[in-house]
Parts: sequence; structure tokens; C-alpha cells
Amino acid sequence: MILDFSKLSTIKIGSTLDVKIVDENNYNNEIIIGRATNSLVCGGNIAILDDRYDFIKIEDGYLKVGAKTKNSKLYNFTRKHNISGFEFLSKLPGSIGGSVKMNAGMKEYEISNLLVAINGIDKNNFEFGYRYSHIDIPIFEVWFEIKEGFNKELVETFSKMRNNQPKQPSLGSAFKNPKNDYAGRLIEEVGLKGVKFGEVGFSEIHANFLVNYGNGKCEDVIIAINTAKKRVFEEFGVTLQEEIKIFI
Repeated sequence: MILDFSKLSTIKIGSTLDVKIVDENNYNNEIIIGRATNSLVCGGNIAILDDRYDFIKIEDGYLKVGAKTKNSKLYNFTRKHNISGFEFLSKLPGSIGGSVKMNAGMKEYEISNLLVAINGIDKNNFEFGYRYSHIDIPIFEVWFEIKEGFNKELVETFSKMRNNQPKQPSLGSAFKNPKNDYAGRLIEEVGLKGVKFGEVGFSEIHANFLVNYGNGKCEDVIIAINTAKKRVFEEFGVTLQEEIKIFI
């Protein structure tokens, strides 16, 4: 299947690649990409999930969700069924598989908090941290604990938090926040806020967002990422870690 990742990705940058459609039977160590919301896909042995993994169901007392299911679809389901813990998915692009893989969330609310199992394997067999997980298997299906009490006030809080995010195409936060600091502050301190590399730049609104100002290219993103890491390390001795994933 031919996919143009510049159309699929939220930053509107990427290569046109021949990708494999995978399931539990034919997976062979390919890199599975969901909706490329935090991924710059410029090459590699890329695959996407079969449509059978786009589902939500309540079964055996658990909320069972296919990895290809959109975050917005799960958010709407939990709102309709008065289920709490998924409010942060409001307006969060991407799919559930990717969100579990990167342990998506806002502040103390993370998708791993209610996670029970991945592909039927107990969550405790995997490691989770801030915007991080150590999951060494492809994600096809996840199970969540069900807690009642959808919180509309939390949705409003998260919505206000997103008001300072740029409107141009982006991959979200480029870097994880270092301990006791903010990546955006460090990038701004080294003079990169608003600076462009070709048609890609660190946003004037939020320095930790790399945005596409028009016809950005893969190499523009890579140069921007490497420049920020180099300058921040030279100035502060801090090694920035990418939150976005880059495949070349």
C-alpha cells in the first residue's frame, strides 16, 4: 500500500512509502505507524495496522480498544458512557496504540494510569514513565480499567492548557521536559524561539513546538532538532530528549 506521510502527518512533512498492512499473523518486525501525529516518517521498514484493530468494546469488565482506534473516538465513547480517566484525549490527535507506546497524557493524567493489559499481557510486564514506555512488542489491542465519572471540568482545563499551542502544522512537543525544567524555556534561552530552518521552525508561540511554515522537508526538521540539542547542551549541559519519533 502506497502512503504519502506528508498528508497523513500532523506536521504535513514525510515521504511517500510502500507500507505493509499487518496483523498478529504477518507481523515481521516492521515499524508500525499509527496516524503519524508525533512521528516524522521519512523512510524505514514501515507498516500500518489492519482495520480490524479499530474497535471499542466493554467486555469481561474491561474497556477493550483496538490500537488503530482514534483517540477522539475513545474520548467520545468514554464521554457517552460516563467513564473517567480519558478526558485528556479531547483534541489529542493520533491513535490509541501510539498513545500507549508514548504514554501520552497531560500533567499527572497519563494513559498508562488505567491500563490493564497489552495484547492480553499484564501491564506490569512493561515499564512506563514520563512520555515513555518500554514496550518491545507490537500493540494490537489494549485493555483499560473502567471507572465511572467523566469529568467535564477536566476537559475545560485541558482545553485552556492547549490554548498556548501554535496553530500551524506540528508534531506537538518536540522534546520531553527535563527534570525540574521546561524544554521550551531552554530553547528560548538559547535564542531559537521563532527561528526557522528552511520552512520549519521553533514556534514564536511555544518554543518547544516545531512547526511547518509551508513546504518543510524532513531534513529541515532534523537540522532544527540537532541544532536545539547542541545549543542547549553547550549552554546548560542539558541533553534534550526527543518526544517526537523520527524514521529515516
